[in-house]
Amino acid sequence: MKKVLIITYYWPPGGGAGVQRWLKFVKYLRDFGWEPVVYTPENPEYPAIDESLQNDIPNGIKVLKRKIREPYSAYKVFVGRKKEDRIKAGFLSEKKNPGLFENISVWVRGNLFIPDARKFWIKPSVRFLNSYLKVNPVDAIVSTGPPHSMHLIALQVARASDIPWIADFRDPWTQIDFYHDLRLSSSADKKHRRLEKEVLASAHRVIVISPSMGREMKKIVNRNYDVITNGYDDSDYEAGKVILDKKFSIAHIGSMVRTRNPETLWKVLSELIEENREFEQEIAIKLIGQVDYSINESIQNNRLENYVTKIDYLSHTEAIAIQQQVQVLLLLVNQTPNARMVLTGKIFEYMGSGRPILCIGPTDGDAAKIIAEAGVGKTVAPNDAAGLKKSILEYFDLYLKGKLSVDGVNIDRFSRRNLTQKLAEVLNELMNKS
Repeated sequence: MKKVLIITYYWPPGGGAGVQRWLKFVKYLRDFGWEPVVYTPENPEYPAIDESLQNDIPNGIKVLKRKIREPYSAYKVFVGRKKEDRIKAGFLSEKKNPGLFENISVWVRGNLFIPDARKFWIKPSVRFLNSYLKVNPVDAIVSTGPPHSMHLIALQVARASDIPWIADFRDPWTQIDFYHDLRLSSSADKKHRRLEKEVLASAHRVIVISPSMGREMKKIVNRNYDVITNGYDDSDYEAGKVILDKKFSIAHIGSMVRTRNPETLWKVLSELIEENREFEQEIAIKLIGQVDYSINESIQNNRLENYVTKIDYLSHTEAIAIQQQVQVLLLLVNQTPNARMVLTGKIFEYMGSGRPILCIGPTDGDAAKIIAEAGVGKTVAPNDAAGLKKSILEYFDLYLKGKLSVDGVNIDRFSRRNLTQKLAEVLNELMNKS
């Protein structure tokens, strides 16, 4: 078997979306002639822990772990956080009024920790991997980011070893939602952009998760970009054992940050509760994951507290089970300038659940296109109250008739196994050209 070294910060027992993509690729790579070797930190600062994901790691996979030095302990002391608190991406606070020390920390993160807070792992990782690969050769290297320090490790290792390298972008770099919230100086911004261009220009292949992301990155470095989306894993779902909620449940699975606050949805749901007695008796809203203060405020302002159930965090296995039980799955696309390119892993796991999707986001975005092509739901623009009310009532009517379901069209192309086959094809093409 050919061997591929995968450099990733996120790995079980870490939880959350950042782990899923490469855990699932590793799970199926052997089926397509590639033996993965994973390089990951021994003591990382994960935003969540999910021990259940360990079950997806294939037997006998080589996982190399090295200690990482991160600034999070000092940050927690500086801003008065507890040692066990989990840190969000970019040191960004979700408080309504972040304190002075938190604002200073955001500036420090953006201007001094370039490209990110894992920068101190770059040099020791390069030394270790250069030494390791002399004795344990591989045929290809993959780095996945963010954090983009992983790409800088791969950049240097690939140059030293002359091994073909693929850079995988699960999210953009300078085009990510919170980039302009980092209070960057002109010199820091230039350094981020210089490093981004160097990675995009130097990698032998670059993989992105959506067509729009590829088009946007093409404006930075004009080259070909391979699109391999996120997906769903058939083995995560239990067939034939699902009992649907008795209520008309609308559920969001995952974090709800400020830029995903569906203000229009809360207003529409409040109106429907006032106008429709039957709807008021049947509606149940489920929010699974961390919820920003702005969402809580909107729920209170629209008098929806009695209809909402909140659960801060569930394991991936538990979240999948709830996805299969609810009547409607709510997908929220960030209301940010890059919204059209957003194609989260959640959309595909929703597909695998077999429940109708209500997406609130750009109707001409990548998410809307996939939902329409797959026949798994509806997409409504964030401020389209009339369209949102119409869509909810159509779903509600089908629910009352016992006919609320979807039959996805060709969704197996988004199965993790089939996507891993696409990855193997890129790796094979890389080998043929090297």
